[in-house]
Amino acid sequence: MKLAIPDMISPSYFVAEAAIELGFFKAEGLDVSLELVYPVDNAYAAMRDGKIDFVGGAGHAVLSAFPGFNGAKLIAAQAQGMYWFLVMRSDLGARRGDLEVVKGRTIGAAPWVNMGLRGLLIAAGIDPERDRVNIAPVPGAIGTTIPNFGVMAAKALEAGKLDGFWANGMGAEVAVRGGYGTVVIDARRGDGPKQCLNFTAPTVATTDALIARSPDTVAAAVRAIVKTQAAMKANVARATEVGKKLFPEAEAGLIAELIRRDLPFYDATLSRDFIAGMTAFARSQGALDRELAYEDVVATQFAPLWKG
Repeated sequence: MKLAIPDMISPSYFVAEAAIELGFFKAEGLDVSLELVYPVDNAYAAMRDGKIDFVGGAGHAVLSAFPGFNGAKLIAAQAQGMYWFLVMRSDLGARRGDLEVVKGRTIGAAPWVNMGLRGLLIAAGIDPERDRVNIAPVPGAIGTTIPNFGVMAAKALEAGKLDGFWANGMGAEVAVRGGYGTVVIDARRGDGPKQCLNFTAPTVATTDALIARSPDTVAAAVRAIVKTQAAMKANVARATEVGKKLFPEAEAGLIAELIRRDLPFYDATLSRDFIAGMTAFARSQGALDRELAYEDVVATQFAPLWKG
């Protein structure tokens, strides 16, 4: 079996990575390999086309390949809340929470990830068109196997190719430690309008076909995710073990600290409030044309497994 993620050198989908690398899928009787497929819409398209069994990615982006969630369901959360950071060039003198700094600036973001920034800005009263906020691809981010989008964004910021970026916690950490980036928004920890927390989350999704054909397989996958979250909470140093297998040396040395910060959000639950917020956000962005019931989005038969 194959599980795809759209970004590897990152804390964003680390639970899915660790579930494979630390043997939690194997302990549940599943032989699962890790595939890097960038950007996230390509990962979901690969699942739609039968090339991938599970995707660990942004929950709202399922809609890129499964309109109206027809044919796919979310089975668990890797963590709670929208998990991207807005980082601006430090020489702009940006302050935490002050979104005025984005006006007239170019902000790098990945496909479908960019929706989160656009939605946050609009919720905060900033009109990207009126206020000339150019949300653009990160220079060099092409192809389907980009392992370190956040770090790439940080390097583009350092080189002066961007005024800011909207990306993962690894990119934010590299930019801040390098002295050329300042975190302006961390939506997961309360920056920006409150509703932005539920715009998306790192989830695990699979197809309705796999759920129907092999519900025991999907249940095993959910158990593996939950046990991985528990293992990280019990000993976050194990994150370094995973990092050394998958990351360059510098990023492997940072990952345990980034995961330690994220542990309060490690909960596999897909709450009704989250799904309502995510689908409302998707409608506002034109990614969804109608209201959906909770059961249209979530494979509720696996809910009893979320608490371990």
